[in-house]
Amino acid sequence: MTETPSMVFVVDDDASIRKALDSLIRSVGLTVQLFGSAQEFLQAKPADVPSCLILDIRLPGISGLDFQRKLAESNIFIPIIFITGHGDIRTSVRAMKAGAVEFLTKPWHEQDLLDAIHVAIERDRARRQQEKEIATLRERLEWLTPRERAVLPLVVFGLPNKQIAAEIGTSETTVKVHRGQLMRKMGADSLPELVRMAEKLAIPHTKPKLS
Repeated sequence: MTETPSMVFVVDDDASIRKALDSLIRSVGLTVQLFGSAQEFLQAKPADVPSCLILDIRLPGISGLDFQRKLAESNIFIPIIFITGHGDIRTSVRAMKAGAVEFLTKPWHEQDLLDAIHVAIERDRARRQQEKEIATLRERLEWLTPRERAVLPLVVFGLPNKQIAAEIGTSETTVKVHRGQLMRKMGADSLPELVRMAEKLAIPHTKPKLS
């Protein structure tokens, strides 16, 4: 199976830094796209592929930290690697708490940057895969009938068919049918697999009612 091509975006107002980063990143076989400002990056509508963003803290118009926050508010979850020649502990802590992969001060070690790029791209690839899996599960969930959806959390909680039948007011035989149908529609081969699916979908495990 061919792996989806990745991209490294660089946002830095220093042309010499952009050129150096372009050369370094391409030297290890990665594709890179350069921008002189945050606005250029947004206007370009970057490719929707596994990627990361190398971002300078000090930028014209909007700071790197403010841009990081703006991306998050816009639900753009691209992993960020900060680079700066004016770093301090307070700034680095703020950046990392907001989800940055790394915070490097100039001059940085090339291998440290390349390692951070690798980590960031793999993190983005994993996020995309997870989102794809959840989207598929949500589509399968839509296939369930209302009664099958009612049975699902009770099955996930671990209740036997007899108790589920008592909970929803039907026969044990009917519950067996619903249970088989929802397992088939969700594509689950076992109860543990169905439980994992429910966790990904944030389906609460319904506890049995007290009599």
